[in-house]
Formats: sequence, structure tokens, C-alpha cells
Amino acid sequence: MNKDAMKKFLTDGAANCKILVVGDVMLDKYYFGEVTRISPEAPVPITHVLEVKETLGGAANVAHNLALLGCKTFVAAQIGYGGHGEMLLKKLRERKVDVTGILRTDSPTTTKIRVISGHQQMIRLDFEDSSEIDGEESKIFLSKVEEIIPEVDAVIISDYGKGICTEEICRKIIQTCRMKKIFVVVDPKGDDWEKYSGANFITPNLKELNEILPKKIKNLDEPVETAAKKVIDEFDLSGLIVTRSAEGLTIIDGEKISHIKAKAQEVFDVSGAGDTVISVFTAALAGGLNPVAAAYLANVAAGVVVAKVGTYAVSREQLLNALEN
Repeated sequence: MNKDAMKKFLTDGAANCKILVVGDVMLDKYYFGEVTRISPEAPVPITHVLEVKETLGGAANVAHNLALLGCKTFVAAQIGYGGHGEMLLKKLRERKVDVTGILRTDSPTTTKIRVISGHQQMIRLDFEDSSEIDGEESKIFLSKVEEIIPEVDAVIISDYGKGICTEEICRKIIQTCRMKKIFVVVDPKGDDWEKYSGANFITPNLKELNEILPKKIKNLDEPVETAAKKVIDEFDLSGLIVTRSAEGLTIIDGEKISHIKAKAQEVFDVSGAGDTVISVFTAALAGGLNPVAAAYLANVAAGVVVAKVGTYAVSREQLLNALEN
């Protein structure tokens, strides 16, 4: 594997990449604390909050990863009015992410609040409305996306099933990008992959791949290869990346098949790892690396992320350091 080419991309090439992320943005909020007693009001632990942390989640985490790589990053998504939406916008702007593709709606900004004591998550509160965007809002959103597409080298569709990645929107984006020869990479959700037909790559984890297969497969090289080839043919794709947790990832690009092993980790938290994989892979493709080299770099980046607790975005400096080790 040509690590010199990867380093050159990270130091020089990434800054020239322009990528649009379309998808379900989220705000992840963490309350870290310690538990010393049980509440007298109910049999629940009382958490003394010591730290509050807010991070970008979902498609916003994809954009965060791209921004930390140095890419010119655009986001097209929907958010609600109120404090959560304002905080999400603030954090995107702090990373110099272009937010002109953001659509404000009456739906709440998807927000996940977690209470953590030590390394143990105790409870999660979700604020969301997963109804699909439609009607006039869908038209306005698509017009925003179509204005941005000619400015970028690649489009990422980050589908978290929260309402923005409808069949109409996905199909229109992929069709427009194919006409303009702009490649599209999709992080899928659910068992309806017809809406992603014609994309260049889809990047499911093994669980997501199994959701669309008639019979579940084990996390072994041969069955993953066989299933991936069928999926590529069925949905008219250029290739597929299957992320396989501790087994690393598999990339099928035409007739080329590569199994890239994960680096052993003492901590293995896969939160946000898929966001990192699709971000680094797409940026590396846009920066001129071949798909296998791009997948290798994405796997290295995922190795950094899974060693962290919670949603995490990897920086260019961290990735350069990981390549050396």
C-alpha cells in the first residue's frame, strides 16, 4: 500500500476537495458524571454531573470529519427552530462548514442526550420527528441541493432514517450527479436500497447489509464477498464497502476484492465509525487515491475513532500519526 500517496493527499490534496453531505444531521449531547447514591424518589441512580459536552452527530459528524481533514465541506439537511438547532449550526460554522443547504422546518432538530457515569451509559433521551419531508419543503430542499452540486467533487448521502433521505430526494441527487459525472457515496439505512440505485459506492456495516439479504451471513470473508457482488449487480453500483467491526472492512470495486484488517484496540466503541469511514473514503477518492487505497486510509481512520468513547471525528494530524504507527 502506497502510504506516501496517502500522506500527500492528507498534507496537500484534501484541502482541494469539495464535498457535499446530504442527510440527517444530529446534535449529540453528553452529561458525564458520577453516581454515589440512589434517589429517594424512585429506584434510580442520582448522577452528579461533572461535565457537559455537545458534539455533531449523524450527517453532521460526517461533515465534521471532512472539515477536520481540511476539505471544503457543504451540508444539506433539515433542522428545527430553537436551541438545539442553533447549537448545531454554531458548531458547523465553527468548523467552516457551508450551511447554505440547511432547511429550517417545524420538526425538532434531532438530538440525542446521553447520561454517562464512568464509561457506562445510563440513559439516552431522543428528540426527533422521523416523518419524511414532502411537498413544498421537499422542493425547496432539492433546489438548495441542486445549486450546490455543480460546485463539488463528490456527494455523500448520509441516511439515518430521520426523514430527509426520501426516495425522491435520493434518486434525484444520484441522477443529477451521474449526469454531471460527480460521484456519490451512500451510507444506507433500512431495507429499501432501491432509492440508492446508481450510486458509485454504498458503505453498509454488516448488520445493514444483512437487513437486505434473504438470508443473514456471518462475518467471514467469503460470504461477505458473495453477498456484496450480488448487491452491486442488483443496485447498479460501482462498488461496495462493508465495515465489519473488529474484522476491519471489505471493499469490492469491480473485479477487485480487498479485505483490510482492523488494528486491534483495547477499547472498541463503533459509535461514529461509519461516519468516519465514508468521510475519509470519499475525500480520498476525490483527492485522487484509488478505491482500495482510499478504503485502507478510511480503515486506519476508523481505528482511531473506535478507540474513543462516543461520537468522535478524526483530524488530519491524528490520521497522519496513525499512518506512521
